[in-house]
Amino acid sequence: MEHIINATVKFVKKELEGAEGGHDWWHIHRVWQRSKLIAQKEKADLLVVELGALLHDIADAKFHDGDEEIGPAKAVAFMQTQHIPADTIQHVENIIRHISFKGGNNERAFYSVELGIVQDADRLDALGAIGIARAFNYGGFKNRPLYDPAVKPQLQMTREEYKASTAPTINHFYEKLLLLKDRMNTATGKALAEEKHAFMETFLAQFYAEWEGA
Repeated sequence: MEHIINATVKFVKKELEGAEGGHDWWHIHRVWQRSKLIAQKEKADLLVVELGALLHDIADAKFHDGDEEIGPAKAVAFMQTQHIPADTIQHVENIIRHISFKGGNNERAFYSVELGIVQDADRLDALGAIGIARAFNYGGFKNRPLYDPAVKPQLQMTREEYKASTAPTINHFYEKLLLLKDRMNTATGKALAEEKHAFMETFLAQFYAEWEGA
């Protein structure tokens, strides 16, 4: 297993050279490490968890014109070079296909303990100080305004509307980030999310105060 993980780390680092800062190797590294932490408390296939964490953002659709097939295809092609069992490859592919938030209204078409672990780890990286930094980094990458009081958050977006949104970065807190605490799958994920969620609420209170010139 170790040689597979080492090869996967090398592959992911190479693929994500020059990636946007919120979806680069260090995002993957944090999700990978946190997935292993959560997996200690769950009965799970550790190889599937680690591969799912390492490959979950190998080609994020939002950086590939919305194409949701590139990521799974790249991951599967790589795993096949490592002679990984077909059932493991399929499980990891399912994790990649079903991990994303995408508006939060999509029905769960696939679920496993391993997906729950990796999804929690990925969502935890969207919370707290890192989550705030990633949100504004991506907003800058897309040239979005920080905040516009006239543009209200949309809480009932379809998957297509969510993907097409160009709203200010602050809206993203209400449309996704602040919703994640209550959507964790594991007890560990829920516990870790509490403090990060509270930190974001404190940040928002300070942000609005400073926006008004405080």
